[in-house]
Amino acid sequence: MSLEAIFVLCVIVAMLAVLATDRMRPGLTLLLVAIIFMTFGIISPKEMIQGFSNKGMITVAILFLVSEGVRRSGALDYLIKLILPQKKSTVFATQVRMLPIVAVLSSLLNNTAIVVIFAPIVKKWAEFYKMPVKKFLIPLSYATILGGTCTLIGTSTNLVVAGMMDQDGYTMKMFEISHIGIITLIIGLLYIFATSKRWLPNEKEISNRSKDNETKEFYFEFAINTNSPFIGSNVINGHSNLLAQNDIAAIKRNNEFIDISEKEITLEEGDTLLISGRSIHIENLTKTEGITLTSIKDADPDFIKKAEKVVEVVLAPRFPGLRKTLKEFNFQRRYGAAIIAIKKDGKTITSGFEDVKFEEGDDLLLLTDNSFIGAWGESSVFHLMSDVSDYEAPMKKNRKWAALIILILMVAGATCGEYLPRLNGMKLDMFFFASLALFAMTLFKLYPAKKYTKFVSWDVLIAIASAFAISSAMQNSGIADAIASTLINISGDLGPIGMIATLYFVTTIITEFITNNAAAALAYPVALSMANNLGIDPMPFFITICMAASASFSTPIGYQTNLIVQSIGGYKFMDFMKIGVPLSIICLIITTIFVPLIYWGSLTNIPVNLP
Repeated sequence: MSLEAIFVLCVIVAMLAVLATDRMRPGLTLLLVAIIFMTFGIISPKEMIQGFSNKGMITVAILFLVSEGVRRSGALDYLIKLILPQKKSTVFATQVRMLPIVAVLSSLLNNTAIVVIFAPIVKKWAEFYKMPVKKFLIPLSYATILGGTCTLIGTSTNLVVAGMMDQDGYTMKMFEISHIGIITLIIGLLYIFATSKRWLPNEKEISNRSKDNETKEFYFEFAINTNSPFIGSNVINGHSNLLAQNDIAAIKRNNEFIDISEKEITLEEGDTLLISGRSIHIENLTKTEGITLTSIKDADPDFIKKAEKVVEVVLAPRFPGLRKTLKEFNFQRRYGAAIIAIKKDGKTITSGFEDVKFEEGDDLLLLTDNSFIGAWGESSVFHLMSDVSDYEAPMKKNRKWAALIILILMVAGATCGEYLPRLNGMKLDMFFFASLALFAMTLFKLYPAKKYTKFVSWDVLIAIASAFAISSAMQNSGIADAIASTLINISGDLGPIGMIATLYFVTTIITEFITNNAAAALAYPVALSMANNLGIDPMPFFITICMAASASFSTPIGYQTNLIVQSIGGYKFMDFMKIGVPLSIICLIITTIFVPLIYWGSLTNIPVNLP
């Protein structure tokens, strides 16, 4: 191995470490690595910027806006409310009714947008019918991931690989990946139906920072003040209906929890009540004399008087306070909202969170006013998880249909365009029809044109564009060939199945700890080199890395939809491991078996005597 190859390998290992530890955003990390490679002459300036003009990357950008147009049309909100039963049902029946439709939508739209819309509605539905929320949200995320593997546009990972293929003279059709994706989707959904009820957690007992348990919902600590009219009140027969027994989950006195289930308790000065935030209006309690919400006890009294809404948000990648504490980042001054609870890593913190560091995916409950949603509802800083339909101007019904018709025509056009002659030398591919769809959505005013930059994930685009440069560096330095030769030597005796399994395994391990787009970009040159070394068609290897890079089920950090549902549902890391690792293994087995079967003609040309 040359010194240049060793240098590239060391830089990539360092990049993986930075991505895995989340010390900086993926886009910036990959961009800096690309700059390093250009500075040392491993790639040319032309190779450095080629990704920024790649059709695959630009198609991803366009589809962000197309997905936003469909989201804002209200069609998805209307659809999910039709899907969910209008009465209490079983977990199995609800999943069977919801997940296949979610998967189909995800094959056509950005899956993050689908989860952001569906998750809060599903959660409220489950709470209303007293169904276990945790039985639905991980399956929701997994269904969108599985659905995304069924088409070229189902996930940005597929478009990244397709863009790299296009530069090397190969083409991935709209439904090229569907053979494997649909089989994986069907078997994956059957697995979820069979196991999620047993393996996903039921709702647990309440907790706060002093009790290291999980929490079902947000619970809030209210302190009984000096001279409070509640002092001497009986918990069961208290004079305020705001403190009915079914709202009080526990009482903390002298740092010990008192069991209120078997005896009547008289409230004393200094008692702390743990009150369920889903059965009462928290905003009313914050204005009640003699009782104080401990998490905002130091907030401006004038602000508390004006605050009239409780809003739930999830921190998005562009939140500027990531990795800072509340002391370091004045949240209330910046956003006009006071934090009253934080849910992170499956635990709810309702007091003493001044030293807690903000992280992407944290679920915050905020006390604020109606202006917050108007100011930040469309921001890329938050995924707004409250049902904001009450705050948005309703879209006309004909625009819902317009959005769906445009989407259907885009997919149909891209599919048929693969078989049509060029138009003025231009391929009638997904890029072409996505561009037309965006133009039509702009004409129909399906999204606010003046705010279009807010709906594009620029970090994702920069990461994708930079990944092209890193891929070129791996090929130019010979490191891709070296890794490919190693994988062939390891798996050669096992034939096509062994090679597909080895490539899949390496790619999926990487994608669980870094972004799926970065994993696909790193695996692409290795896949191409494996095919070139064997002298065969590389398509089976490209399909393999598309499947492996997208199938991120084992950890919440491998896919953004997993992070979102982790926060909303209060899941622990091990909840994903328990149900996600077997699903990842199932996807590996399916890909390993069916890719060789479908592409048997290509893989049977592998030389018998491998080097």
